[in-house]
Amino acid sequence: MITVLTVYVFLYGRLYMALSGVEKEILQSPNIHQSKALEEALATQSVVQLGLLLVLPMVMEMGLEKGFRTALGDFIIMQLQLASVFFTFQLGTKAHHYGRTLLHGGSKYRSTGCGFVVFHAKFAENYRMYSRSHFVKGLEILLLLIVYEVYGESYPMSHHYLFITISMWFLATSWLIAPFWFNPSGFDWQKTVDDWSDWKHWMGNRGGIGISADKSWESWWDEENEHMKHSNIRGKILEIILAFRFFIYQYGIVYHMDITHHHKELQVFGLSWAVLIVILIVLKLVSMARRRFGTDFQLMFRILKALLFLGFFAVMTLLFVACGLTISDLFSAIIAFMPSGWAIILIAQTCKVCLKGAKLWDTLKELSRAYEYVMGLIIFLPTAVLSWFPFVSEFQTRLLYNQAFSRGLQISMILAGKKGTYQSD
Repeated sequence: MITVLTVYVFLYGRLYMALSGVEKEILQSPNIHQSKALEEALATQSVVQLGLLLVLPMVMEMGLEKGFRTALGDFIIMQLQLASVFFTFQLGTKAHHYGRTLLHGGSKYRSTGCGFVVFHAKFAENYRMYSRSHFVKGLEILLLLIVYEVYGESYPMSHHYLFITISMWFLATSWLIAPFWFNPSGFDWQKTVDDWSDWKHWMGNRGGIGISADKSWESWWDEENEHMKHSNIRGKILEIILAFRFFIYQYGIVYHMDITHHHKELQVFGLSWAVLIVILIVLKLVSMARRRFGTDFQLMFRILKALLFLGFFAVMTLLFVACGLTISDLFSAIIAFMPSGWAIILIAQTCKVCLKGAKLWDTLKELSRAYEYVMGLIIFLPTAVLSWFPFVSEFQTRLLYNQAFSRGLQISMILAGKKGTYQSD
């Protein structure tokens, strides 16, 4: 958990320095121009700290037992089989659940699912298991790395930036791809199509009494927020404080993207909140329409939802044009406010009782559903693209698993056929 927290502190500290202008002011100091040797030393140190020192005891132990050449060969094979990706993913699991238990208590047993080895986990199942512990954090770290790459000025030479942040890129990508790479038939096209249909069906189902989390997104979302019921005041306050990091990001992006056209008045910054306010109004209307038309009038509900979102973009376009802003400023503001919306969700979850009293809980649920759709699409897209190429699935099977497993998997695919693949598995 300390390792993950260090990554967050480093990235948010760098982002603050870049967006606030502190980094630019520091670089203008004459003393900084003499730091090229230090940058080269840090780059070399980052290569050594890729984890090679941590595996040295293992290599030495295997060398004593089997010989140095055999130990070195086994180590290379482990890296080719992406053992580092697996253990980095495991690091995220420990960090998330240990940190949540420290904040809110309520330790919980998580089953490992040790069933039949030739088993394909659906995308919805992986999403339920790892959404909060890995996918959300992985996307946040990737976003921080990209934004700092765009606005940071400490590393004008790209290789310096790469050497300093390569371990963080590896951490984020491992959290995002590991469940799918280590999933048998994870890149089979037919199963990818079935997974997407299953995930959309799961997202669209309404929750309620007696509906399990694997049948409906709403039931799963309520289950994921159960830990807040047992949390004390200290845990809730700390959760709110941690969520405020997204507002700092939003503030810096809004001004650094030149959305304000060099105007620093608070009115301009307040105007940018109109994006989020209009989104909340639209989602409130969607929530009301879902209760009114969602079950019996699916077509009417979908038409109304499309009209509401089209009206949202039309109203926001007119608002920004009236204020002298452009369409590109509108999209920039939406991008800047995406993390702020997630912060509002995190804060609102700690105040569930108040929101239910104000009849805003359904609106928050629709806002969360919209974020889940976007996040699921971003995570699923690389898997869908790789599934287009048949050799990727074959390469995955032969690289990660032994010959007996590969033969069993091929037999399972033949027996399953193109219909009812999940039942056969």
